[in-house]
Amino acid sequence: MGCGVTKSNQLRLKPCDRGNISVPAMRAALLIQRWYRQYVARLEMRRRCTWNVFQSIEYSGQQDHIKLYNFFSYLMDHFSSANSQRNLVSQMFGESDLFQDAEWERHFCYKDIEVPDVYAGPHLSFPLTISNVTELVDAFKNKQKLHARYVLQLLGKTWTLLRLMPNISHVCTCKHKEITICGDLHGHLEDLLLIFYKNGFPSAETPYVFNGDFVDRGKESIEILLVLFAFLLLYPHDVHLNRGNHEDHIVNLRYGFTKEVLGKYQVHGKMILKLLQKIFSWLPLATVIDQKVLILHGGISDKTDLNVIAKLDRHRFVSALRPLKRRGASARPKEAALEPDGDDEFSSVRRRVQSLTHGAPVRLRQELQRHSVHSESGRTGRSVEEELRERRRLAGLSLLSESDCAEVLEADADDWKQIVDVLWSDPMSQNGCVPNEVRGGGCYWGPDVTQEVLDRHKLQLLIRSHECKQEGYEFCHNGRVLTIFSASNYYDVGSNRGAYIRLGPDLIPHFKQFQASRSTRDLTLRQSVGRTERSALQALRMQLFAHKSALIREFQEYDPQCTGLISLKHWAVAVEKVLRLGLPWRVLRSQLVSGSTQDGTLNYHDWVNQLSVIQPNTEIANTSLLETLYKHHSNLESIFRMIDTDHSGLISFEEFHQTWKLLSSHLQTDISDKAISDLAESIDFNKDGSIDINEFMEAFRLVEHSRAEMEAPPSPD
Repeated sequence: MGCGVTKSNQLRLKPCDRGNISVPAMRAALLIQRWYRQYVARLEMRRRCTWNVFQSIEYSGQQDHIKLYNFFSYLMDHFSSANSQRNLVSQMFGESDLFQDAEWERHFCYKDIEVPDVYAGPHLSFPLTISNVTELVDAFKNKQKLHARYVLQLLGKTWTLLRLMPNISHVCTCKHKEITICGDLHGHLEDLLLIFYKNGFPSAETPYVFNGDFVDRGKESIEILLVLFAFLLLYPHDVHLNRGNHEDHIVNLRYGFTKEVLGKYQVHGKMILKLLQKIFSWLPLATVIDQKVLILHGGISDKTDLNVIAKLDRHRFVSALRPLKRRGASARPKEAALEPDGDDEFSSVRRRVQSLTHGAPVRLRQELQRHSVHSESGRTGRSVEEELRERRRLAGLSLLSESDCAEVLEADADDWKQIVDVLWSDPMSQNGCVPNEVRGGGCYWGPDVTQEVLDRHKLQLLIRSHECKQEGYEFCHNGRVLTIFSASNYYDVGSNRGAYIRLGPDLIPHFKQFQASRSTRDLTLRQSVGRTERSALQALRMQLFAHKSALIREFQEYDPQCTGLISLKHWAVAVEKVLRLGLPWRVLRSQLVSGSTQDGTLNYHDWVNQLSVIQPNTEIANTSLLETLYKHHSNLESIFRMIDTDHSGLISFEEFHQTWKLLSSHLQTDISDKAISDLAESIDFNKDGSIDINEFMEAFRLVEHSRAEMEAPPSPD
């Protein structure tokens, strides 16, 4: 374990040697130096392009998830069920499973869970001792699992402690004490252990601030949580945990944490997840060091007010993706739930604080219109509102009665807005504050907002995380905003370094960079860039494959004569119009287009066929259904996880059918009942009338086969 080292070594001549070098040798040395600088510059350009690919795909997925959740949230707020589908939608939010605080300790009692004699993992006793915690760390390092009894006991103690903590933790540096600040870990236990190896375990002498996003994406999220919670219980005044946007049970459904917990704790996984849902809502939102340095996960906006954040009831916002709703508060008639009022869009929900996009109107209506609701209504002769009602009817949903309508109070909306900005926002180089359309939540804020907010609260530095940086950290806004990211190899092995900060009484940040993978540290710069570039291009080709039909339709717009040829310029424009990733397609063209160009034109049918090197794991007759499945693979898995309320990993045929109808309503696509039934029967391998979620999603996961494998002659068998 050790720090990554810079791999670019430029030629340098010692001053004492220059007088002894001939002119031809000097010229040769300068030519070599110039060549090397150009070589490194080209590699850097490739690395940045690769980075843009990874980041664009990541943010596109987040935006897609928020849009899907907003759709279901809208259904919850405005529609009741004509059959059982009201329960299907409501259980996605888990509202029926929430308990009052007084009931939680009784419901999640660990005392009835016995630890068998054959259990060889760590044993915990409370109050925890340093030997307990070091034993726990060593066990996780050796891939051992903590028994569910101890997990629930540890989580219960953590929840009790967090309820006593303020929204904003205040920390003071002593004369000879430095505070260590860590960014996103995202389930990378190896990175956390490396930080501890280099910097020491948390203690009274070595205080830590962990700035959110402990879970998701990585495979050891639960282990990271248990280690951090154990140190929090051991040193409650020296370990500080801020909430991140991934400390949210709805986000966990898409990005892997829910699946991880259920896989590791099959019997008690549901109970563990429910308790973690409560714990996440009680995590503090920010930390302030010496009244001068503000640490929070995402960022700020022009509306951020630390005084408001310090007083709000943070635990009420179990998911930052959805504001609090109050039933029975609306006296508007049924039809009013869909009728616009003046210039407002869906005025009955206008106090939802612009649906996760800072300063913007509710997006659901715009998304529905963008997906040709107007054109559909024009063809059918229905108004937009009638078309909306018809789409919900097709999904089995009807309007709520006025006593069931949900309303967001202004005070709740303001509090929710503060939390969303803290967890989801990103800085930008331009002045101002605009909706974060890339992620779909929070805002982009500029240097002027940073100056105004920090000066108003007499702060000098804002430390945040939330964004992966190639070197592990990055300054912006005239040095007053610092991003720290502690998960190395985040997108792929070698894609980035991790880093952490040590902050002393002078409040000058000192950075420690690291690379958790030893194999990565042994790679040359060219090998490292090439490896991550191949991984990024593979992910991009999968995106292209999932949008094949839409790409062909767009290409045909530029080919009115049906020649099968378009210019490379039109190819780049069409691909961006379909995928909307904001990538430099002309730069990527040489990597994605080969062997199909002639005279500056592209045979797009041949090019699309080249994408067939990406083969599905299974076959299905309905091509339209197959493409929908691949394009919205993550959305479909999220819905399955939502409706699997008992976390058994199984869903019934009826739930499977209802899931597809809801998804088709969200996408405004027509999927026949027969196609859904045929798909369900084809995947029910043991014919028991239920579908294994993991097997289903894995069967329809895109897998890229090598060209050599695709071109190999068939075997005699």
